[in-house]
Amino acid sequence: MASDLLSIAVSGARAARGALDVTAQNIANASSDGYSRRSLRLEEVSAAGGVGRVGDISLSGARIAEIRRNADPFLQGEVRRTGGDLARADIELKGLRNMESALEQSGVYDAMVEFEASLQQLAGDPVDPARRAAVLGEAETLAAKFNITADGFDAVRNGLQFDAEAEVSEANIIGQEIARINLRMNRAGPGSSDRASLLDQRDLMLEKLAGLASIKTSFAPDGTVAVSLGSPEVSFVQGGTAQKLEISGFIEGVPTFAVNGQSTKPTSGNLGGAVLALEDLASAQKRLDGLAASFADEMNRVQQSGVDLKGNAGQPFFTGDSAGTLKVALTEGALLATAPAGQPAGSRDSGNLDAMRQALKVNDPIQGFSSLLFDVSSKVSGRTVTQSALETIASTARISLEQQAGVDLDTEAANLIRFQQAFQASGRAMQTASDIFDTLLGIGR
Repeated sequence: MASDLLSIAVSGARAARGALDVTAQNIANASSDGYSRRSLRLEEVSAAGGVGRVGDISLSGARIAEIRRNADPFLQGEVRRTGGDLARADIELKGLRNMESALEQSGVYDAMVEFEASLQQLAGDPVDPARRAAVLGEAETLAAKFNITADGFDAVRNGLQFDAEAEVSEANIIGQEIARINLRMNRAGPGSSDRASLLDQRDLMLEKLAGLASIKTSFAPDGTVAVSLGSPEVSFVQGGTAQKLEISGFIEGVPTFAVNGQSTKPTSGNLGGAVLALEDLASAQKRLDGLAASFADEMNRVQQSGVDLKGNAGQPFFTGDSAGTLKVALTEGALLATAPAGQPAGSRDSGNLDAMRQALKVNDPIQGFSSLLFDVSSKVSGRTVTQSALETIASTARISLEQQAGVDLDTEAANLIRFQQAFQASGRAMQTASDIFDTLLGIGR
């Protein structure tokens, strides 16, 4: 009996010590990223009764059956999904805000107003050299402002493309890490601390990958995971093998993606946001270039229909067919064709200048630029609301997961006391068994 009591007490002390170790591990990793709270599952140790034993079962204490991770796969999936949606919204909103800043800070609107005002002033005295020089000066300023806006758009595009390339490299590193975890998972014993740590690493890598691109996961009973990327879904990680994600090219500045040659498109995460932002940028760039080209063409058409101060046919006012290439072609104010065709040199007839001003009113580049800025600002406003909503949703999912899988220090403190008392009680039982054994030996003497 004493020997049975001793072995039972030893098993209880061992189980209580293991529980204390797990509790200490929880406390130590309370703030660790991706850590899921551990708990022990204990089970009774029993053996068949032997000769002279009463009954069929002889109780033999307790043992550690499994180290559990308190992680809910559904909540983890929600965190990945909502986190990916939030990352996409963040990157798209960042790109739109940079586009809005490029349009607002370029000064194109003000330059257009000043150019139109200079033409109006020239109408008061079409042969005044100073007023003619002022028109050319405002035209050069306007062209420079268009160039600055185009440069700003280029900077936004280059930044988004650079970040996308870096995130593709990061996604490939994460994919390789997930494949290595899959291989190590096959060698980790079920219910072991090693396995719990690997599962934490696996889930943390999946969360990081979901922040970069849209993913779909499939979990095997042994804890390994298969990962597919994008739409259409393309296999990215299978067992211990990770494929390579790459940017296969650019269409109007928007990257296209492929996994080992199979085309796919990320619909969430940073890469999904970069695609949306670059698509918005391509659309805005087309409108800006169209606005600059239309303005230049209209000015050139009217300019070439009149005669300049020297009596010669008007030469093109601007060169270039986009915001980035727009330049003033005229080299001096005397080349402005303010008079209608057929008028002599030095004519004060402002008929062609009036046509130029009328063309500006009809074409109305000021309204066109205002409309472009308004549309971009409206998108910024709308995406800001969406981003705020997605941030709330992602935060709620994160809180739910942390409540379920996170470490509560109050609970762990209570567990420390409980398991310490269990350990002390097992120690007391071992002392009792020793005392009984000593007493029996004394009776025998």
